[in-house]
Formats: sequence, C-alpha cells, structure tokens
Amino acid sequence: MPEARSSWKSNIGFLLAAIGSAIGLGNVWRFSYMAHEHGGGAFLIPYLVALLLAGVPIMLLEYGLGHMEKGSSPLSLARIGAKHEWLGWWMPVVAMFGIMLFYSVVIGWCVNYLFFSFTLSWGADTQTFFFSNFLQLSDSAAHLGGIRVPIAFATLLVWVLCWLICFRDIRHGIERASMIFMPALFLLTIIIVVWTVNLDGAADAIKNHYLHADWSKINLFASDPEARMKAGKVWAAAFGQIFFTLSLGFGIMITYASYLPEKSNIARNAVITTIVNCLFSFIAGFAVFGIVGFMAHSQNVPFGEAIKGGPQLAFVVYPKAISMLPSMNVLFGILFFLMLVIAGLTSGVSLIEAFACSLTDKFDWSRRRVVTVICIIGFLGSIIFTTRAGLYLLDIADHFITNYGLVLGGLLECIIAGWIVKAVILRKYISSQGSKVPVIWDFFIKFTTPAILLYLLYISLADDLKNNYSDYPTDQLILFGGGWLLICLIVALAFAFSPWKPEKLKRRHLPEEDELLV
Repeated sequence: MPEARSSWKSNIGFLLAAIGSAIGLGNVWRFSYMAHEHGGGAFLIPYLVALLLAGVPIMLLEYGLGHMEKGSSPLSLARIGAKHEWLGWWMPVVAMFGIMLFYSVVIGWCVNYLFFSFTLSWGADTQTFFFSNFLQLSDSAAHLGGIRVPIAFATLLVWVLCWLICFRDIRHGIERASMIFMPALFLLTIIIVVWTVNLDGAADAIKNHYLHADWSKINLFASDPEARMKAGKVWAAAFGQIFFTLSLGFGIMITYASYLPEKSNIARNAVITTIVNCLFSFIAGFAVFGIVGFMAHSQNVPFGEAIKGGPQLAFVVYPKAISMLPSMNVLFGILFFLMLVIAGLTSGVSLIEAFACSLTDKFDWSRRRVVTVICIIGFLGSIIFTTRAGLYLLDIADHFITNYGLVLGGLLECIIAGWIVKAVILRKYISSQGSKVPVIWDFFIKFTTPAILLYLLYISLADDLKNNYSDYPTDQLILFGGGWLLICLIVALAFAFSPWKPEKLKRRHLPEEDELLV
C-alpha cells in the first residue's frame, strides 16, 4: 500500500527549506568572486535584472507547477503529457547523479577543514597544503591516483547526515532540520560579517572593490565592439549565477512546492525565496571582501593579487587570512567552516529529496528504503571524486552540468509551461492562491527567459568550441563532461519508459480550464 503523501507543517518551514536549498557554497565563494571580476558594485545591476527577468519568473513556474499537480517533476510533467516525462526525470537525475556526487565531496572538504580549524593545521602556506598535502592532486584527470582516505571518510559522514535528515518524511526530516540549520546559518553569517568588517583593511576593500562600481564592464552600448562583447559576457554571467544559485532546473522547487497545503500564497513564497537567497549572497560578500582586504593589507599586496575564485577562496585564501588574524583565529575558523558545512547540507538534502520523491511518486516504494539505497549508491558514486584527480573531475563535471544540463532543462521547462500548458493557466492558478501575478509573467516565460537561456547555451558552447574549457584535453572533456550528461540522460529515459498507474496521471486543473489545455 502506498505511503500517504506528507506535507509541510508550516509555511515558514517550507520557506526555510527552500531558501536552504538555494543558499549553498556558491553563495559564499562564487558570487563574491564574480562581483570582483565583473565591475564590483556595477555587477549588482545585471544581477538584479536577472533576478527579475529569470529568477522570479522561473521560481513562480516551478512553485506553481509543483503545487498545481501535487507531484514531483516527473509526475507533474507526465500529467501534462507522457512525452514530457523524460524532462521531469532529467532534472532530478542530473541534480542527484550529476551534482550531489561531487557536491557531497566538497562538503566533505569543509568537514575536514572544520577539524583542521581547531589546530590551524593548514600552516602558513595554505596553497601548498590544500593542493599537495590535502588533495595530493595528481597531474591530470586521467590519472586517478588512488582514494584520499580522509576525504572519503568526511564524504561518508556527509552522506550519513543527509540520510538521517531525508530518512523521515518531509515534515519530521527536512523541515525540522531546516528550522535548526537555517537560523544557525544566518546567525553564523552575521557574526562572521560583523567580525570581518572591523578588521584592518576590510573597510577599504569593501568600499573600493565591492561597492565601487566599474560601469564600463556592464555597458552593452559601448562604442568598442570588444567592450560590448565583454559586457555581454558579464550580463550572461549574472543570469547564469541567478539561475544556478536559486536551484532552478533541478526539480527541487517543484518537489518542495508539491508538499504545500492546498491554499498557499505561491507568488509571495517565490518572491521571498529569491530575495532572501540573493540578499544572503550580497551580505556574505562583505565577509569575503573584508577578510581578503585584511589579508592584502597585512601582506601589503594588491587586493586583486590576494583574492582567488572558486574553492581556492574557501580553502586557500580564507585559511591564510584566518591564520593572520590578531586573535581568536581558531574560533573564527570553526565558525566559518561550520557555516559552509550547514550551507552545503541544506542544499545537499534537497538534491536527494528531489530524486527520492520522484521514485516514491512513480513506484510507491517505501521512502525509507528509497532514501537508504540512494545514499548508499550516492556515496559509492562519490568515491571517484575523492581520488587525487577529484578536483579535475569535479571541475569538468560541474562545468558541463551547470552550463548545459541545467540550462537546457530550464529552457525546455519554460517552453512546456509557456506553450504546451499555456502560461495563462499557470498564472491564473498561482494568482488564485493569494497574491496576483502580473500578465507580463506570461511574456517572460514564453519569450524573454527562454531567449536568455538560449543565449547562455550559445555563450558556453561558443567558448568551449573556441577554447577547450580550462585547457583540459578534448578526450577528458568528452569523457568526464559529455559522458556524465549522457549517462544522466540514459537513466532519465529508463525511468520515463516505465508506465505509471493510470489513476496517478489524473490532472488537477479546474474544469473551466479544459478549453485552454493543449
């Protein structure tokens, strides 16, 4: 007998879980570095435009679709049409087997560094420690070089924690964990920001590099064609950051919204989720620029020389700055890496939930058994990223999945919701739940957002064809990037091929909407 579908106990529990899914490690190291690279305060303009033109519209789409159909992404899209079900599987499969496998390893790094913080084990040369001592990085992605046991154990701990949270139903598992983790995350972030901005050199770095606006970098109307092209890439980067940071195209928000009660203010929830996520990125940026400014000031080097992007910001720059703090270095290190672990876990459990819910919706399997099997398989799949070549594999997989897999999923999602279901139906449904959605949302979903996502695909493809991503050999990119996506597609098609029970595909639309359906 199938288990009864669970639901959120409260709207605040849903919001904290959704915000927790959106807020991840990238909010700390990716947004801040992008702001540094793309004009400082000027980058906030395309970022906010992207929030309005892509972030909020797609969030409304996913919340509305999940709530209207009361199902995970495969079930919701199967109710629209059987031929669309593969896309419903594609999103959570990519999220689970494309992202969570390496994301859990990165959270594992944070766990390792949390323990390192107690003794500042990384020493004075944090770059050598991270790459040579900790990762013991091999010379290429083709040479795995064996498993790094400390990283594998930390990754196992991450999967066990995710299993403990997802094992129970949504109300007693993810919601209860979010009610603890998210206030703790916000409190830790505020403490770190307040602490950081008062360090020597922090104020100057924030003023001159974070809030200072270089408008030339976002000027799409510059007279110089090369400058216009560079500005276009900045705008594309801003839209890409919004799309990825809000967990769009993963099937997560569709799943989370399906657990909402019958009457829920979907539009208000979507706006709150997107704004809080982006506000967190902005506030965390003060801590990043402040600590890097302090380090640059202490070493008497330019700010641009001190800051680094991606994982290096968290595992090279921050540890070095922590070691240089005048006092309470250990406490600061513990707080910082605890913040990263919590941010990672709240995102990680949502990646697992989207896939687990898809399986239980379709096959009526026991949730506890599904989550247990998923976490076991997930850990085994993660092991390849704990090898000495793990950083290379992670980098390649992340590039292909985020630049092609998720963007393509979001693009097709917009086409189906905008043209097949017809945006007007979804808009009227969302409006009937509380706050009204303006008619222009239809235009965004049908034209503006798909055009933007197409442009993102074009930019990524053009760059990769012109220059191999990060100078990796072509065979490695095809194998570890394209091959990973191909495996995800095969898995998605395999699940879509299995038939549903007929009663599960009954649509939940209102009778008066029949004539609008295609």
